Amino acid sequence: MGRFLDQIPWLPLVIAALLLGLAPFSPEPHLLEKLRMLAAGRLRHGIDIFDLAFHAAPVVLLALKLARLRA
Repeated sequence: MGRFLDQIPWLPLVIAALLLGLAPFSPEPHLLEKLRMLAAGRLRHGIDIFDLAFHAAPVVLLALKLARLRA
């Protein structure tokens, strides 16, 4: 897993995390909406789970890459 993270360039990962983490910009980002649904126990449909994974993946990869950098 570490090699995989090391091969991902920083700039595209940061851009992807910002764009997908904040898209759509109005009325509220999907990631925030899906996390609220998850916290409320309303994340039940497959499309919602996929949407959460899709929008969160670059953010999670960025967090893992940062954690690896600090370790």
